[in-house]
Amino acid sequence: MLRTVLLTLLTLIVAIGGGAASVQYALDRFEGFGALEVGQWSAYPEAGTPDSDPYAKARGARNGTLALGAAEGLIFHAGRDAQGRELDRNCTYRITGATPPARFWTLYAADRSLRPLPGQPGMLSALHSREILRGENGSFSITVSPKAQPGNWLPVEGSGPFVLVMTFYDTPVASSSGLSDLVMPKAMRVEEASCRG
Repeated sequence: MLRTVLLTLLTLIVAIGGGAASVQYALDRFEGFGALEVGQWSAYPEAGTPDSDPYAKARGARNGTLALGAAEGLIFHAGRDAQGRELDRNCTYRITGATPPARFWTLYAADRSLRPLPGQPGMLSALHSREILRGENGSFSITVSPKAQPGNWLPVEGSGPFVLVMTFYDTPVASSSGLSDLVMPKAMRVEEASCRG
């Protein structure tokens, strides 16, 4: 009798523990279905809609985040540079190029769970479209680095990988009509010597 109870208890522990671990692994490693890939950037236009996949819904519930609706905007993120290397907090990157049309956009560095990285004391840890310095033709260059940089600088602290998160608000990109000829800026590592440590 005791043996049957112990075996039943062990089976329940393995089933519940294994199930919970597999769900945690899937939510941390699998981005979901319906990804929109533009160069090194990816977005999920159906997130926040009734057509959202179950992984996106579960990730939002676990993290306590609210996805933008299709009419509100679209969130892009990039975990690799233009050469395909994982973004590293010890290195310096330059983000250049054009952005899709939007009333307003923001850019910040985050961990793999897309939680913003802590900034330096007294420093903003995010940039937005109305505060950056631009060239005569409207172009911009943003430097992402652990060291202070002239011009548009997005500081990153600590060590390890990070993700760039760019959110476009009130943009036609969020609807299917804005997906043609979509362009996004490129994040390129400045040089190998730019990596500290």
